[in-house]
Amino acid sequence: MNEYQKEKWYQYLYYTENSAVNIERVDTVSGITGRETLDYVLRTLSILDADEESGCGGLGKKDFDIIRTVLSWSEVAKGGNIRERAIWEGKGYPLDIHNIASAEIYLEDAGEDEDRELIYTLIKTHGMIGQCLRGEVPVSENAPLRELPVEKERLISIVSLLNECIIRGVSDGLWERVGTSALSMIRKVIEGSAEEFAPEERVRRLLPGIDDIPGKLVSLFSEKLFPKYELWYFEAALSDFDAEQIFSILSAIPEGSEYGDVRYISFKPLSDSLYYDYEGRKHINVYKKRIIEKHLRDSSLENVAFCARKSGSAMLVDFEFSAVCEKLIDFCVEAERCGLLSFEKSITVLYDMFGFRRDEFDRLNNEEKYLATMNDSEESTKNSIIDYVTGDSVVDVGSGGGVLLDLLEKTYPGKRVMGTDISENVIDVLNKKKRAEGHKWTVVRHNFVDGPFAVNGVKEPVDTVVFSSIIHEIFSYTETAEGRFNIEVVKQALKNAWDSLRSGGRIIIRDGIRVPEEKAGEIIKVSFKEKAGLEFFKNYLRDFEGLKDIEDKHIYIDEDSLSVSGCADYIREFLYTYTWGQESYSHEVNEQFGYFTIKEYREFLESLGAVLLRGDAFLEPGYPEHLRPLVTLEPDIWPDSNCILVAEKKLV
Repeated sequence: MNEYQKEKWYQYLYYTENSAVNIERVDTVSGITGRETLDYVLRTLSILDADEESGCGGLGKKDFDIIRTVLSWSEVAKGGNIRERAIWEGKGYPLDIHNIASAEIYLEDAGEDEDRELIYTLIKTHGMIGQCLRGEVPVSENAPLRELPVEKERLISIVSLLNECIIRGVSDGLWERVGTSALSMIRKVIEGSAEEFAPEERVRRLLPGIDDIPGKLVSLFSEKLFPKYELWYFEAALSDFDAEQIFSILSAIPEGSEYGDVRYISFKPLSDSLYYDYEGRKHINVYKKRIIEKHLRDSSLENVAFCARKSGSAMLVDFEFSAVCEKLIDFCVEAERCGLLSFEKSITVLYDMFGFRRDEFDRLNNEEKYLATMNDSEESTKNSIIDYVTGDSVVDVGSGGGVLLDLLEKTYPGKRVMGTDISENVIDVLNKKKRAEGHKWTVVRHNFVDGPFAVNGVKEPVDTVVFSSIIHEIFSYTETAEGRFNIEVVKQALKNAWDSLRSGGRIIIRDGIRVPEEKAGEIIKVSFKEKAGLEFFKNYLRDFEGLKDIEDKHIYIDEDSLSVSGCADYIREFLYTYTWGQESYSHEVNEQFGYFTIKEYREFLESLGAVLLRGDAFLEPGYPEHLRPLVTLEPDIWPDSNCILVAEKKLV
């Protein structure tokens, strides 16, 4: 039996249906059991027990017992059954601000404990050091610690060990990152030398993911929020929004006499509603977020509204959606899990109907997975092209997940490394990655179909342009008067890249390749080892719109033997789509991986005046390795999948 099971605080946390977990602390939403708070408290107590056994800090048994009591009771306001919580609310305990409410609940049970005032104050200020470091509360909220009638060095030791348990209870890694700062602040608070962070510094701590914080946002915090409120669950709810969106949300927080006694703004309802599980992991609900973004741009948007509900001295912030809007979000969540192209198109149509997508390249919730997939595919062959980079500046076209940017920066620390993309989403993801990982590369929005390389509209000559697995996307997605899959857009992109090069510069290409003309008409038979493979092919036959230049693809389907046959070019395109599986089907079926033969590539680059340092086709080994368990080919000769070309501009 657990040694704590009979204690009242334990029963409050065990016998509860209230789930008060911080969404930042869980990997899956569906995995939330309601026991997370109890598990956390038990972790903090086990850390304390280990410290006591090791004689940590020279504290005596009485001090360890004080800390143990504080840890045991500090989270009880998150527990309680329905009746107990109703009683606490009736007494005016602010359950949404759990440290204050927990202190009051403890006091009811404390009896005549001689240390009860000390324990009460430690519970009441529980977690405040961490919240100060995050910018959520002012340093002055820790002032009650200075007033405790305890010798300073002893109090510093108690509060320091208490906070170590609190923070390490979240993770040892978090303690390693913030422990030194926490201990320094504790000493300054208790000695009376702690100073408030300047508003700019507090905002920077609240918004670590935003580099250039607008002055109007700092002013909003310093004039409207910091003087009046503590901010709870701020980063958990708002870290995925940009500065302008955060400004709009905070500007909507109501003021007036009816809110005069509000001291706390909790964003927990918003943080809880923004996440759901996708492929077994917690994931932000981008369908919901896009609707919120649209509302923030146009507050007259129907079916969604900002909501700030008063609960005692707390204000709870969220967005409310109409039943129609909720159904739309639910449909999109379920549709994406099916991976069918028809559902993917339905999502796009619906979101475009309401203007919810950021731009025509917005893949919505599959963006992160798509970028991760791009990183994985780049990982296998990136070293095969990196050695051809020349000069002082290099542009990675269509940087996607950023893996090639990272490699270029690592390999060539003295070069100026730049990335491009045409999707606002991808630019945002890359900038977040840059900030989080401390990279020096830059990324700009640019499309080589539209013109030579430019930064902020100003043309900028460069030494190397790298097209790594991106030209087939330019070919597949660019809409022209003749529709998609127009080889002229490939030629235009390469011509503009060529015009961007300085003398002696290079274009490096790694991408898909078509079957040589003399082999394009050969017939390849594919036999599937499972019926699902044949169904995949039937869907592909219906949905794939590429290879417009092939009039007769010689497709034959044999249901009984689970086999299909067709011309080499078509079967090649199918195989290298099939390898990505059903989850990626709705995107991959839109793409034609091979668009030039190696001969056509050579001829076009040489027509620009290029000297080819390399130009060859090859089979990426990952394709047959992945597909052999699923199919057999007759003849058992796999078509080339990729090519690498290096075109150099002659020195003038």
